[in-house]
Amino acid sequence: MKKENLKEEKIMQECFTCIGKSHGAPAIPASREDWENLRREPWLKDMCERIKNGDEQLKHRLPVWTPHCAAFNNNHRAIADAQKPLNRLMLDFDEKGHTAEICARLLKNSPLEPLLIEESVRLGTHVLVELPEGMAVEQAQALMAESTGFKPDAAVKDVARCIYMVPADHTRYVNEKLFKAAVVEKQEAQSMQSEVSSAPSPHHTFKGVEYADIIAEWWSRNGGEPQEGERNVKLHQLAVNLRAICDNKKEVLMQVMPRYGLTETELQSVVDSACKETPKGISKQMKQIVNALQQGLSTDESDENYTAEPTPLCNPKTLPIGLKESLVGVPASMYMPVLCGVLPIAAAYADQVQVEYCDGNLQHLGLMSIIRGEQASNKSVVKNAIDVWKRQFDEEDALARNKEETWKERKKGRKANEPAPQDPHVLIRMLPVTVSCSTLLKRLKNAQGHTLYSFCEELDTLRKTNGAGSWSSKYDIYRLSFDKGEWGQDYNSDQAESGVVNVAYNWTMLGTNGALSKCFKQDNIENGLSSRVLVAEMPDGSFSKMPKFGRRSADDEANIQEAVTRLRSFSGFIDTPRLRKAIEQWVEEKRIEAAKDIDRVKDTYRKRAAVIGFRCGVVFHLLSGKEKESKACLNFALLMAEYCLTQQIKAFGEALQNQYVVAKSECQRYGANHSIFDQLAPTFTLADLRALKKDDCGEDALRKIISRWRADHWIEKVDRHHWHKLPTAQ
Repeated sequence: MKKENLKEEKIMQECFTCIGKSHGAPAIPASREDWENLRREPWLKDMCERIKNGDEQLKHRLPVWTPHCAAFNNNHRAIADAQKPLNRLMLDFDEKGHTAEICARLLKNSPLEPLLIEESVRLGTHVLVELPEGMAVEQAQALMAESTGFKPDAAVKDVARCIYMVPADHTRYVNEKLFKAAVVEKQEAQSMQSEVSSAPSPHHTFKGVEYADIIAEWWSRNGGEPQEGERNVKLHQLAVNLRAICDNKKEVLMQVMPRYGLTETELQSVVDSACKETPKGISKQMKQIVNALQQGLSTDESDENYTAEPTPLCNPKTLPIGLKESLVGVPASMYMPVLCGVLPIAAAYADQVQVEYCDGNLQHLGLMSIIRGEQASNKSVVKNAIDVWKRQFDEEDALARNKEETWKERKKGRKANEPAPQDPHVLIRMLPVTVSCSTLLKRLKNAQGHTLYSFCEELDTLRKTNGAGSWSSKYDIYRLSFDKGEWGQDYNSDQAESGVVNVAYNWTMLGTNGALSKCFKQDNIENGLSSRVLVAEMPDGSFSKMPKFGRRSADDEANIQEAVTRLRSFSGFIDTPRLRKAIEQWVEEKRIEAAKDIDRVKDTYRKRAAVIGFRCGVVFHLLSGKEKESKACLNFALLMAEYCLTQQIKAFGEALQNQYVVAKSECQRYGANHSIFDQLAPTFTLADLRALKKDDCGEDALRKIISRWRADHWIEKVDRHHWHKLPTAQ
């Protein structure tokens, strides 16, 4: 027991705050070293500079830390989950450009002991002070306002509040006491909020669904999160509907209701007003929300007026950060197309990773997907998700393209005797799919070992703009990119790019079924690209009611950016033995199925479908943040492999079968459940097999099938003309 106490005491001393990778990310206990190292990161300094220069959308991607608490239950940043509250108060002064003035006044004569003074991202001021025992927050804020001459933000006071992280050079004063967390009793710290905060903490779920998820779904169905001017009205409406699943208890509502800048007193007023109304039980919409979330649906597809897939292939609640948020607001029938659309760009971000496949070879995460559907089949739902995922690529490429344009202008405007400026060899990762082979080669040469990515809204546009056969010539490039193969060209001209590169190029394309069939014709279906592409089909919307879409919140989008950052942080070899074993077993099962059916189409597509499923599983594993592959990760990889195989066969199977068979009656049999092997008698001849296969196979092919069955110990030879099925194969 003494050892445990010493260990706990050491942890208490080391962890003086919590750090979240973004506003909505888990709040992880952090030591002084963690805090200081993060503030020295070059990328943090760069982000803050860009925000200061007007790039406001970057702010939600900044990491945060919690000045009022050193640990939360399950790393969930909420008042009820505060495990190690601190007797401190953060004051946030919004007035810009006064940090030096505030710092000087406080260091000369501060009514409360300063622990930290720093300039905020947008040139305001953060001041962290020791809060004397028994002093109310409002009293402390008033004292500091009088001392500095500036009024602090009144909302930054509860124990779960976070503050955006800033670079080390923003620090104007730091007290060593900052790193010696004076932990106070939880009840004592929560008295800072108001008398309602001392109420017992409620369970954070209703029928197994977290209140946070219920509230997020409520906003998605009711016009989004409240904005300035409508905050009180929308929070009142939420409280009225939420109280029925909080046992009509004010103290429970106070624990689960979001604040949006309201003080505890202001929120208490909203809750009191909501609870004055006569209880009417759980509203119809709240029932729909709870039922939908229990089934893993993220929009109001449970509405009786909307017919959704009865059993979605994928439950969003089982997905890791990034993939889960990609499905927010998406009808269940469109889950798989959206996942297939975003996985290639997710894999492109994890381009410094190497993994070992079942065959022992090392692979990178090469993925290509085509989302197909008829006109007006809502393929834009995929684009909307990818638009969020590609923000970091877009932001970085914009700087690189400006640099390249400047170089071009200087080169164009130089004098006749002036040497040409040096090519900056910029890294540009987002390419239009219509990029010429020469420009693509240049981008790959400047890729610095990174994977490039393209998104195309119209597959037909790509095919038409490559009228000179470029689409066909790119078949080779796309095929090579699956396994980072070598490609190049050699021209005796300065006008065309020459060289040899290893192709690392992922892409996502949207297109109609007609455009897909024009790109993958019977004369090129065997070239290998079709088996390397992850195909997804939009649901058939013929004569159906209009689907309903929700909207992602700012926190959802922040989580996707956090997922991107997480994927980019991995490098080197990632070992996934459990994933290898699961995929190896799956591909063997499909081999047996194909062999029994003598199904050459399935046998062709099963091999790379397994690779694609495996790579999708690796992306899942990286996003999960777990040390070992979870059961959910294995299930996801197998789901993607199975879905990939099914969709490839559905999209390309008939065309490929036509290359294998003569009789048209056989062209449709690739999807049948019956097995040629199972139809044979226990003892059979070559003639029996030929009768079942009809004119599909020649004599050599039939004998090869017999040979394979013998090698797999499915049959044994009886005499020259007869074979007998072994019991293990029946």
